Amino acid sequence: MTQAYYTGLTGIQSTQTAIDVTSDNIANVSTTGFRGNNVEFSSLFEDAMNTVDKSSMNNTVGKGAVVSSTQMIQTQGAIQQTQTNTDLAINGDGWFGVQDANNNTLYTRAGDFSFDKNSDLVTPDGMYVVGTMAGNIDGTTLTNSVTTTQLGTTSTQEKLSFPNTLVYPSIPTQNSSFKGSLDVEDGASNTFVTSVIDSQNNQNDLTLKFTKSDPQVLPGMQWDIVATTTSEDGLTTYDTKNAKASFDEKGGLIANDLTTIDNNGSPITINLGTKFDGIISNSSPNPVISESDGMRAGDLVGYDINSNAEVIASFTNGQQSSVGKIALFHFQNDQGLERVSNSKFSTSSNSGDAMFMQDANGKDILGTDILSSALESSNVDLNKSLTELIVFQRSFDSNSKVMSTADDMMQKALDMDA
Repeated sequence: MTQAYYTGLTGIQSTQTAIDVTSDNIANVSTTGFRGNNVEFSSLFEDAMNTVDKSSMNNTVGKGAVVSSTQMIQTQGAIQQTQTNTDLAINGDGWFGVQDANNNTLYTRAGDFSFDKNSDLVTPDGMYVVGTMAGNIDGTTLTNSVTTTQLGTTSTQEKLSFPNTLVYPSIPTQNSSFKGSLDVEDGASNTFVTSVIDSQNNQNDLTLKFTKSDPQVLPGMQWDIVATTTSEDGLTTYDTKNAKASFDEKGGLIANDLTTIDNNGSPITINLGTKFDGIISNSSPNPVISESDGMRAGDLVGYDINSNAEVIASFTNGQQSSVGKIALFHFQNDQGLERVSNSKFSTSSNSGDAMFMQDANGKDILGTDILSSALESSNVDLNKSLTELIVFQRSFDSNSKVMSTADDMMQKALDMDA
């Protein structure tokens, strides 16, 4: 009877734990990035029964059961699309790293991130997302544009913080090229204008005016060129160059002494081509087109996150640049992580230290796919969990009945003794 009492007691204790774990799973079925737990039971020591059939596997009396461990469910949660480009979902193995105000790093599958008022990338509860800064920001100026930020080592990951104001600096025009056919009608002149950028971020005009030389020297054709750089409103002239261009009888350019022109302190190399790969002089109906490098400065429009976990800064001049990369951590034993909150975990001696995956060249990489504008849902199977909850509740009731029956039997035994 005493044995039955303690068997029922251990059953109640273990099933109560199972009910608590399963209830927590059900309560977090809508929690982003939540990973549920399974309960594992083990039997206590058993006593052998003295029976005739020594070969029977059932000749034992159990002493109850206990919860041996709770195991993290590691199946992938469903991916839900969102309309927010700072939402990220891990499609495979890996964990995001987040830091609290005391620089303690935790790990999560929940990628519902956003930029706060200071342009720090944070979680809904204000923890900082960690990663590698691109190192291309000096104060409020972008020092260079990069496509991809290479992950640093795990020990160098830091919170991703960006300025609210960021300027993409202007790039003065260094080269302007022209290609096409001049109008060769008698007395015709040709004027072409292209926009160029100076070192003060002004957009100016470079104008080339072609006029037939007089007299013409056959064979071929000669043109006088007047090149000017002016402000966009035409009120200020920065430089004027006079030059000549000579073409052969087929219209190919054979000589040209127009090389450079000043653009408000920034020299521009002018390329008219040679032979037939630039400006030609014949009756071909090919309009002249111009192409100039350089770029005006741009102000920050905002920060986005792409599917490579790159934080991308966009500017009013149409340019973009990576300014950081969100880190994706891995562990030797995910089961060894210790749950801190519903969706956040910390490392332990069982999980090992956080690490990065590496490619064939030894470079640190994400190691799995990141989906932007998406979130991973809880990986709890609601139907299964509800079924388990019913089973555990029935087990709890059965063990309670065992205890009450054992108590009644003990009471009757005492009454008989009296």
